[in-house]
Amino acid sequence: MIVVTSVNVNGIRAAARKGFVEWLAGTEADVVCLQEVRSEPEQLPVELRDLDGWHAIWAPAATKGRAGVAVLSRAEPQRTAIGFGSDEFDNSGRYVEIDLPGLTIASLYLPSGEVGTERQEEKERFMAEFLLHLTALRARAAADGREVVVCGDWNIAHRPEDLKNWKANQKSAGFLPEERAWLSRIYDEAGYVDVVRALHPDRTGPYSWWSYRGRAFDNDSGWRIDLQVTTPTLATRATDARVERADTHAERWSDHAPVTVAYDVDN
Repeated sequence: MIVVTSVNVNGIRAAARKGFVEWLAGTEADVVCLQEVRSEPEQLPVELRDLDGWHAIWAPAATKGRAGVAVLSRAEPQRTAIGFGSDEFDNSGRYVEIDLPGLTIASLYLPSGEVGTERQEEKERFMAEFLLHLTALRARAAADGREVVVCGDWNIAHRPEDLKNWKANQKSAGFLPEERAWLSRIYDEAGYVDVVRALHPDRTGPYSWWSYRGRAFDNDSGWRIDLQVTTPTLATRATDARVERADTHAERWSDHAPVTVAYDVDN
């Protein structure tokens, strides 16, 4: 069994002050994929700089204080790679992957976008390149007898069941028809599987992000945008998937919650 967790920490230094360090000390995960770290490795608090029992690869953004992804693994990776071969995005702190025996695990922070701005155009460019990468990654993995899981903040809700107020957000970044169609291509053309949805096909949510504004968390007015997307065989080996939602608003250390999946890799 291997347990993989993905979480957008919304600034790891702030999260560390609010409870992330304690969460990490108690997690059962074998691999933790982080997004929106927003720190250079040398800026990390001492309790995160030298993590006892973890191998860490950090991929900060060239623009300080922005984005940033990481993968923490209890086993030492056989290979690590930052970026996916993109001239525009490899230094943006949005993608890192590691190889463990028989398994490639990646942490993704897809741009959030903003309708009618350059940020949305950037998101669309990223999506176009990343689909090509995912297609090639699956082909390479199949040739090598490997499985793949791409964890992260995908910043797109795929179906109405994936956000509370879907009718009001049909023209909002994150739920645009063209963004949702792109995710469909990930599943239908590139052949990946949304593991949480596969294990919970008929329910609303489970949401993984709630705005800090208003009472979104208390009302469970959220979005399911943090995904674990896998190759088909690995998806069939997922035995449990859950969102580690805090009990109360005060106990949150990010506006996202960890998404944790257990895989029976010996199946």
